Amino acid sequence: MNKKNFKILVVDDEEHFLLLVSNVLDEEGYVVKTASSGNNAFQVLEQYTPDLILTDLRMPDKDGLHLMETVKAGHPDIDFIFITAFATVESAVDAMKKGAIDYITKPLKNLAELRIIVSRVYEKRRLLQENIALKEEQIESLPPLDLIFSGIDRVYEEVRAVATADTTVILYGETGTGKTLVAKVIHILSGRKGLFVTVNCAAIPDTLLESEFFGYEKGAFTGATSTKKGKFELTHEGTIFLDEISEMTTSLQAKLLKVLQEKTFERLGGIESITTDARVITATNRDLTQLVREGRFREDLFYRLNVFPIQIPPLRERREIIPKIADYMMNKIARKLGRHSTGIAEDSMKQLISYPWPGNIRELENTIERAIILSKKDILHIPLPEMDIKTDRFEDLTIRNMEKKTIEAALKKVSGNRRRAAEMLGISLRALQYKIKEYNISEGITM
Repeated sequence: MNKKNFKILVVDDEEHFLLLVSNVLDEEGYVVKTASSGNNAFQVLEQYTPDLILTDLRMPDKDGLHLMETVKAGHPDIDFIFITAFATVESAVDAMKKGAIDYITKPLKNLAELRIIVSRVYEKRRLLQENIALKEEQIESLPPLDLIFSGIDRVYEEVRAVATADTTVILYGETGTGKTLVAKVIHILSGRKGLFVTVNCAAIPDTLLESEFFGYEKGAFTGATSTKKGKFELTHEGTIFLDEISEMTTSLQAKLLKVLQEKTFERLGGIESITTDARVITATNRDLTQLVREGRFREDLFYRLNVFPIQIPPLRERREIIPKIADYMMNKIARKLGRHSTGIAEDSMKQLISYPWPGNIRELENTIERAIILSKKDILHIPLPEMDIKTDRFEDLTIRNMEKKTIEAALKKVSGNRRRAAEMLGISLRALQYKIKEYNISEGITM
């Protein structure tokens, strides 16, 4: 929804005030109609259904409260903002308890206040419509937008800004921060007709990744008994999300660069040039600029991918949202498992908030699911990997040290088994191996 689709009705019996408010909102780009009384408002509403009504609380015929009660009986989704004199602010507050969203006072000395209050209602309505679009999209059920972007309003603003462009987007963030969810939201908000297709570049062997991208012709290699379309062909007019792009070989990087530049490719063993309109979104948990300096990532491809970078912060940098996310996950997982969980114990919630979460949201989700499976009570008590940060010196409580201690604790708990430790932490084996090397953790580790 944009402002030219957001409809407002302004109702006031003072002509000069009515003209002032309507002109300000018209200049902001909204669709505005006016009414000079309560009765006149009902006449306008017979052929005009607004998203928002700004109405004077006190009018000679039908007052604003009567107007709201009558309108909301038939259209409960229409929002109301009351206009009131300073002397009747208390009445406006009472009206808010009955369903109004806000109020402004007159005489209106600050036009910025009017713009801000109306903008909040517009943003709420736009977010609601985008949530509806998410629900209607059939690719996969997603959490609500306000949950995905809780604590990261900046990221949401960047996502909204770039969604409808064809610009290449790259998402930076640690494993488990929700990069795939953000990519899906960009695709949905883009309005693209095609599919959303994900390729995890780290999960597919290098020898198979090229055929996964571009497909192959029958007889292209041993075992190619029929022609197969690749992801870029399947994603025509849609979005292809290349996760862990840093793990791609340099030879395949060159072929991806060709697709980005020319919008064409050939299947393995084929000679026909195939055109794709797939929008490319990539993601990585690595520092690509460092990989470029090391010669492990092509500089020309980096600049092609890094047109619109979005940084997604780790969970430990937005701890205030952990209770909200944990409650959502608990309810979702409990329904999936057919369990009845009514809440998370207070001491467990405190631990969830203080824990550094090296595996981020994915680790949190895995931890809660394990707790629900093991729990015999409605109130969850969630055990976390052993890590007594209370005994550490203050100067040791850096993010890196806490992350290292968490990984060491997880490895110790599973007798050094990397695969089991990765599962416990909610991160990929490759990501864990990278962290083990980064922190020089070596004793007692097995596969």
